[in-house]
Amino acid sequence: MRQLLLGLDIGSSSIKASLLDADSGKAICSKAFPEEEMEIQAPEAGWAEQNPETWWKYIKQASKYVLSKSSVKAGELKGIGIAYQMHGLVLVDKDQNVLRPSIIWCDSRAVGIGEKAFKEMGEDYCLPHLLNSPGNFTASKLRWVIENEPELAAKIHKIMLPGDYIAMKLTGEILTSETGLSEGIFWDFKENGVSQKVLDTYQISKEWLPKALPSYSLQGTVTKEASEATGIETGVPVSYRAGDQPNNAFSLEVLKPGELATTAGTSGTVYGVCDTPLYDPLSRVNTFVHVNHTVENPSYGVLLCINGTGILNSWIKKLMGAAKIGYDEMNNLGSSAPIGADGLSFIPFGNGAERIMQNKQVGAHMMGLDLLKHDKKHMIRAAQEGIVSALTFGFRIMQDMGMDLKTVKAGKANMFLSPIFRKTFVHMNKVVLELYDTDGAQGAARGAGIGIGLYKSESEAFEGLELLETVEPNENFFEQYEEVYSHWKSQLEKIQKFKV
Repeated sequence: MRQLLLGLDIGSSSIKASLLDADSGKAICSKAFPEEEMEIQAPEAGWAEQNPETWWKYIKQASKYVLSKSSVKAGELKGIGIAYQMHGLVLVDKDQNVLRPSIIWCDSRAVGIGEKAFKEMGEDYCLPHLLNSPGNFTASKLRWVIENEPELAAKIHKIMLPGDYIAMKLTGEILTSETGLSEGIFWDFKENGVSQKVLDTYQISKEWLPKALPSYSLQGTVTKEASEATGIETGVPVSYRAGDQPNNAFSLEVLKPGELATTAGTSGTVYGVCDTPLYDPLSRVNTFVHVNHTVENPSYGVLLCINGTGILNSWIKKLMGAAKIGYDEMNNLGSSAPIGADGLSFIPFGNGAERIMQNKQVGAHMMGLDLLKHDKKHMIRAAQEGIVSALTFGFRIMQDMGMDLKTVKAGKANMFLSPIFRKTFVHMNKVVLELYDTDGAQGAARGAGIGIGLYKSESEAFEGLELLETVEPNENFFEQYEEVYSHWKSQLEKIQKFKV
């Protein structure tokens, strides 16, 4: 009999399910829903919301598809892992009914609330205890609801992250993880538990927080009702959960100090692991509990995030007639422009407040446009070089914190399918890039295998992980790409009107 693991990845663009053969470590079926990107509602400028019931709708479709397509028999599915978009706020009442649309990761409405809380708690507490300023994270989003929707807030039974909500729908149990509490800025790293000071400052009831379990652990079993809705056999355990960036790092077996992972989907990230609680004094990058953290063997993930990444690339595609041009064609066209795009620069911060810009809404800008010289190919190249320049800006903050950044791992997907993007990334950052055949849903499935003890170690869980390609930089290009970055940074400083 086969031993199968199901990974579910709740993104803001789509929901993906992957079925993994635990013995070979290979995905046997994967499917994302819907075919087009899920809608993000913006009732007001700077807001971003999604209905959690929409995620559940597509979880049901994706689960049924991969289980049916793979002819899964009773007893073959051993565990379920869940990865999810970080920082979203889901509120439910005592009957587990959703009270309002989820305020998701790129929503900027609570920036001022986070800044006020940072002043009240003080830098001397926030940085060593929380390793971050409270910023625009989940705790601040919750405080916004308390202040602006008090009648709704009075009905709150529990608050959850998107993955906690899906786990609740599968098992009927409301739980969270230690890494989840840290991403919401509820975690005191010195006390290794929930921060009472955060709860007091935000006037948040501790009863609203679900019980936290390790990322690898038994976290409930599929109910009869959920089984009928998803096709998953009753009693299968949920045994792993993590936010998308810790999970992406886990998917690439980034688990030891000094190891790094990167993604370039809707947002772009670099995530580095360390065993000491590092922080940036300006909180432009953020430190969270990593999936393999224990008190005895601490593990932290330092995350830099650029909201305006793949979303800028897709905006360019739409501008050029999405139905008429594919991403491969765009990349080929962009490659015909010279490095530096003849002086055209893109500032890609057009998807909400950017953390590396200290939570400012800088906006997206095209700088240096020459109407007699620049055309589509320059715009494509400038956009991709601008995104990498923004990642490089954060990369250098991480280096200043003392992180050793030499080899970076990524799934061969999204913007890493672009030769322009890959070449710019390795040369601007002077790193080796390893590209793997994996994704967040496959990683969640491997985590589920660890959670139920099917894998005896993390290394055993990754025996089937396949390295597809290694991209090495050529030092002959270093100077050219440093000039591109320096020019980009000077354009950013013109917008900001001060040195960054």
